[in-house]
Amino acid sequence: MSVNVNRSVSDQFYRYKMPRLIAKVEGKGNGIKTVIVNMVDVAKALNRPPTYPTKFFGCELGAQTQFDSKNDRYIVNGSHEANKLQDMLDGFIRKFVLCPECDNPETDLHINPKKQTIGNSCKACGYRGMLDTRHKLCTFILKNPPENESGSVKKEKEKKNRKKKDKENGSGGEAANRDDIDAPDAVDGDDDDEDWAEETTEEAQRRRMEEISEHAKNLTLSEDLEKTLEERVNMFYNFVKQKKEEGVIDSADKDILAEAERLDVKAMGPLILSELLFDQNIREQIKKYKRHFLRFCHNNKKAQKYLLGGFECLVKLYQIQLLPTPSPIIILKDLYDADMLEEDVILAWAEKVSKKYVSKELAKEIHSKAEPFVKWLKEAEEESEGSEEEEEEDEDNVEVVYSSSARELKMETVTPVKQEKEEDDIDIDAI
Repeated sequence: MSVNVNRSVSDQFYRYKMPRLIAKVEGKGNGIKTVIVNMVDVAKALNRPPTYPTKFFGCELGAQTQFDSKNDRYIVNGSHEANKLQDMLDGFIRKFVLCPECDNPETDLHINPKKQTIGNSCKACGYRGMLDTRHKLCTFILKNPPENESGSVKKEKEKKNRKKKDKENGSGGEAANRDDIDAPDAVDGDDDDEDWAEETTEEAQRRRMEEISEHAKNLTLSEDLEKTLEERVNMFYNFVKQKKEEGVIDSADKDILAEAERLDVKAMGPLILSELLFDQNIREQIKKYKRHFLRFCHNNKKAQKYLLGGFECLVKLYQIQLLPTPSPIIILKDLYDADMLEEDVILAWAEKVSKKYVSKELAKEIHSKAEPFVKWLKEAEEESEGSEEEEEEDEDNVEVVYSSSARELKMETVTPVKQEKEEDDIDIDAI
């Protein structure tokens, strides 16, 4: 059964059709996976490589994907219903297939590896523009450009070179009359005068090495993303460790973030960083590496939870120095003041003792030591809410007073008359 490529169009005579996705769940337990049986046919209808929508599903679901082009098997790890994937495919079509101007799917992607941009051109309306490259799939597209684009460019170059050689070899008379006729490929292949030697200049060698290294990068990227989470975390750990050993860790914050995003382990970054960058002198190190952690923790509550896990692991390693009463409070406050931890994340952490990173007994002791700081946060939150209520009351007590001698209306604050209390309030601080 076929459906409209743009499913927001309900016209049954809409000419852009694609097959409905067919998903088949295989395996069980940890090895369960969803095979998209007709991904090749769907991708052909969209004029995109079948790896693109499959990888899009992986990015959206946070699941690993596997490609077997020889056997036409495109797999997303986990159990997923066909209807869910079909709805998700609509998001891929909106972002990477439909023209922004005319909403037709007659578009081609154009990759510029040097500028790291993805262009989009429409054959229907002539639109040409750039795609928003913030989606994770764009990294995959930049490393794996569409084959039809590179193939067409190659054919154009071959055609131009062939015409040029025909003109150079032609020498008047019958040869001149044959200038406009392209010889068959077999005849061109038997041309003894053609120079088949490879350029040996330094520039040509450098260019070939760049092409080889670029292909190697593409292979490495696709291979790394197919690895297990544990393997990717270990790769990130070794990357940060190497930067530290080389003595360039202070200025490597952008490179570290880029590597974490490349391996899709950004949320777990603070856990690795706290293990490698923090020790018993954590207070000074928070100031030193604040920028590194903020690249991961800013507006990312999941990363902040992993940072709290790293804090617990650090206390376990340096119990003598960091577990006595003031230390947990001071460290948490330093992390809070540095904007590496948000208030609601700390309060949620304090509500439940977990044995994910340390033993239950040690986790309880850490929470107990940190209790004064958590209490201080709650009181500060209540005070801020109270001050907001007082401001609202003050606004209610404002009256507009008209004076005949004045040129403008004046605002005056009227203090409400308070009733005398039957008993004096008890001052808790004075007890």
